[in-house]
Amino acid sequence: MHIKQLKLVNFRRFGGLTIPFFNDESPTENINTVVFIGDNGAGKTAILNALAMSLSWLIARINREKGNGSSITDMDILNGEITASIELQLECNQLPYRWRLVKTLKGHSPVQAINKISKNEFIVIAAISSTTETTQLASIFREQLTINENASLPLIAYYPVERAVLDIPLKIKTRHNFGQLDAYDNSLKQGVDFRRFFEWFRDREDAENEMRSKQLEQKFTDLYSQYQTGSISMDEATKAYFSQLNNATFYDYQLVAVRTAIKSFMPDFDNLRIQRKPRLQMLVDKDIGEIIDTLDVTQLSQGEKSLMALVGDIARRLAILNPALENPLEGEGIVLIDEVDMHLHPKWQRIIISRLNTTFPNCQFILTTHSPIVISEIPNLLCYSLNDGKLEKLSNLYGMDVNQVLLQDMNAEIRNADIQDAFDNLRDTLQDGNLDEAKELLVALEQKISKDHIELSKARLLIRRLEIQNAKNH
Repeated sequence: MHIKQLKLVNFRRFGGLTIPFFNDESPTENINTVVFIGDNGAGKTAILNALAMSLSWLIARINREKGNGSSITDMDILNGEITASIELQLECNQLPYRWRLVKTLKGHSPVQAINKISKNEFIVIAAISSTTETTQLASIFREQLTINENASLPLIAYYPVERAVLDIPLKIKTRHNFGQLDAYDNSLKQGVDFRRFFEWFRDREDAENEMRSKQLEQKFTDLYSQYQTGSISMDEATKAYFSQLNNATFYDYQLVAVRTAIKSFMPDFDNLRIQRKPRLQMLVDKDIGEIIDTLDVTQLSQGEKSLMALVGDIARRLAILNPALENPLEGEGIVLIDEVDMHLHPKWQRIIISRLNTTFPNCQFILTTHSPIVISEIPNLLCYSLNDGKLEKLSNLYGMDVNQVLLQDMNAEIRNADIQDAFDNLRDTLQDGNLDEAKELLVALEQKISKDHIELSKARLLIRRLEIQNAKNH
């Protein structure tokens, strides 16, 4: 399942915006990652919210034939307009589907509203919403589930900026269901805090431990029976039992998926688990060089906790939605993540997209970011820049210098403006051949910034070359 196009009319700050989620050179090829950049307030989150709003109708109708998703509100309508619409096109099993949400202000007739975009361009907004094809697609999934209770369902999830890990509720006060359709619970709700992930992990590990206990109990019964019949001696039975005790083979496949995903993203972390004695806590082993340190998850940094919970939650939902897949991480889905670089160290920003693609190869990720590192690490990345309500497709950014991305594509300075002016002045002075003034400017800069700054090293080299040239000329 892949989104192919989103069309917004009078939604939030967008009068009219059409976003293709494919490359013009190969429109039939599915794109697994699409990234939006832009200043604060440019509309990046509005696009993700529009996608989440549209996709909520598919989830609602997978759950119930006449279920309703989220609707456009009066506050979503562009100021001065009376009608707004969101139209989504996606492809599933190589078949196209399209549905449209429309909202008209109260007191206005639901007729076709014409929004004047420019002197020569008009966009016609349909009078009413149309979700017929949503129902058709959802009914296919419901029918598959009726025929086979282990049929796979697509992951649909939205992780907004309010996704901080606030607490880790290991004590389960309210029992939640963790059936297949329950994987959609809160998957598109803003303000996700991952409580359900940690509750689910505790529940699954309890089940995993119970199955291991049953394995050992059955092994004990079998060995005792063999001992009673004289097939084996007590010594042999005891050794066999302790061997089984040390090699319990049952692993919960859903937990395996989560642990595998977290290990893929965070190689220094392993063996995520619940410890029940002497007190209840979630532990993880962290490789910090020559030693392995066991930490309470609450002791991790905000970035570590956020990444672990994000990856774990995606893996958890995929595992629940794909009970028959040998590797549930290969399940299909659409995942929206706002500010994917949030709380991440630059080294993690550098790998976040590639790790998402390799760990969850059949999911489409639609992301926003403020990080030039994120968008310069993936070849042929489909990246859009938003500016004043307009969309610009950026050329291949792979391998670009971060400073170049900042200046060229993010319209941001690479360093402090006063220091940049001083560098520019020094460069102009050197180009004019004014050696004495250049030396004075260099000394002034050395007093303001580190003498090891690479630009100062370049300036010293140029000054030295200029001194050699002047000496030759005299």
